Amino acid sequence: MKVTQKKVTELIPYVNNSRTHSDEQVAQIAASIKEFGWTNPILIDGDNGIIAGHGRLLAARKLQMTDVPTIELKDLSDSQKKAYIIADNRLALNAGWDNEMLTIELNDLLADGFALNILGFDTEELQNLLDEPEFAPATEDEQGKLDELDPKWIACPHCGKEFDARQT
Repeated sequence: MKVTQKKVTELIPYVNNSRTHSDEQVAQIAASIKEFGWTNPILIDGDNGIIAGHGRLLAARKLQMTDVPTIELKDLSDSQKKAYIIADNRLALNAGWDNEMLTIELNDLLADGFALNILGFDTEELQNLLDEPEFAPATEDEQGKLDELDPKWIACPHCGKEFDARQT
């Protein structure tokens, strides 16, 4: 594979691209490009048609870039191109997070003074990952309410997850 610089004006978005990009997400991609550089070339077919990287092209336009790195995948059939356009976007959504490890990494970045807002998480998500739950003794009123509940199920006051109280 060879990375080639192409003019932004030469690239042709796929007319039937089913993936959408909000202005907020394009701004996040642009911020990522500014912070880390261009780390993921736009994939194109043999006729400068975009296979993957529509959001990156929009971000490049937002940043007023004239040239972007591309990789040409000219040997894909039309069906393979259509399928890859969908698969490239969908497969990333099938991944999950190890929240414990993610929290450790976020706290390390925070300690280094890194701006977490360019990572793509919204403020509430970051707060949920970084805030330690506060466990304080219950008041008499709160304890009375707990006593009225079904003793089989207990809900965590921080996350709301229910646990079977009979299991230890």
